[in-house]
Amino acid sequence: MTSEYDIKDIGLAPQGVLRIEWADMHMPVLKAIRERFAVEQPLKGVRVGACLHVTTETANLMRTLKAGGADIVLCASNPLSTQDDVAAALVDEYGIRVHAIKGEDDATYYRHINACVDHRPNITMDDGADVIGVLHGERPDMASDIIGGTEETTTGVIRLKALEAEGRLMFPVVAVNEANTKHMFDNRYGTGQSTLDGVIRATNILIAGSTVCVAGYGWCGRGLANRMKGHGADVIVLEVDPLRALEAVMDGFRVMPIAEAAKVAGLFVTATGDIHVIRSEHFEVMRDGAIVANTGHFNVEIDIPALEKLAVKKRRVREYVDEYTMADGRRIYLLAEGRLVNLSAAEGHPAAVMDMSFANQSLSAEYMVRHHDELEKRVYVVPKDIDDEIARLKLASMDVACDTLTAEQAAYLASWDQGT
Repeated sequence: MTSEYDIKDIGLAPQGVLRIEWADMHMPVLKAIRERFAVEQPLKGVRVGACLHVTTETANLMRTLKAGGADIVLCASNPLSTQDDVAAALVDEYGIRVHAIKGEDDATYYRHINACVDHRPNITMDDGADVIGVLHGERPDMASDIIGGTEETTTGVIRLKALEAEGRLMFPVVAVNEANTKHMFDNRYGTGQSTLDGVIRATNILIAGSTVCVAGYGWCGRGLANRMKGHGADVIVLEVDPLRALEAVMDGFRVMPIAEAAKVAGLFVTATGDIHVIRSEHFEVMRDGAIVANTGHFNVEIDIPALEKLAVKKRRVREYVDEYTMADGRRIYLLAEGRLVNLSAAEGHPAAVMDMSFANQSLSAEYMVRHHDELEKRVYVVPKDIDDEIARLKLASMDVACDTLTAEQAAYLASWDQGT
């Protein structure tokens, strides 16, 4: 057991171990990587500062990095997503330093991030770019030992590309979120299922027959809209990108501006990565009993201060449900304080899909160690050979085989002079 940690209760460790082991059963790709890492030690002596959701799946990523020789400090990437029993198990059973407590206030949250920075990491591992944000904004002197980083989510990649565009990015970062085996599966199937799960756990509402508004039709929005449709909802999609809006229409969804959707939907879920998607003027026309939730990384997609200002009364009616009463008597319900509802009110993505996401994290960290001298201070996508290998391993774990090109077929696809 390490003595350098800040968690809720070390006594929760036994339950956390059981849950971590259960998740591990559904993460065969990461397990295969962990077994190889234990032999080859590709991360030996590498200090990793990880700011991720402290869940059972993340625990198995931490076990994999440690098996590869890494020296890790882990903090939470969201104040409400930590699973306290998992944090305890990581400290007590697996000897990993964790600074994370579910429901921690902002001061504690940033103290924990700074504990991660104090580790003087060689590799940063972010979900939302908060460690990188602190390094670039407040503690640039701590970046001298960093050879590179990885980033898990869309919101973080947006922040990193903004740093790169300004010429301020201090080291190369691999955008794990951009891997096909991440965003096509984690964002679509993971977010789709886990967001629906979070909404239902928080509210116990019936989705069938309801009108649901999904803000954003990226990979996360696509997944959520389709899961809601599968449960019998009438789904409205909000979009600012005309191509995505057209795609949503062709997929069978209604598309309209938020000003119109606000009047008719009963459940709203934001998945855009942008700020103030749902604002004061929208709250003012929502139906009595409207439910508002967010599955984007930060709690800024819903203008919560505006909702607070409009309300004449607020009370907590369920564990993750706050009721705001308007001056005219209408009630609007905010889930999980506007934070990621899938991780705050539920358990986040299924382990089977995080298997691929965290395989990308592990192999990207290994890639950074091997190739950092060749990389510029830019945001890179996961190399295609890593992406393909993860897909191959996942198929093998499912006992699924696919074809390979014959030599003739490969030559034909590479030629220009063979036609009709």
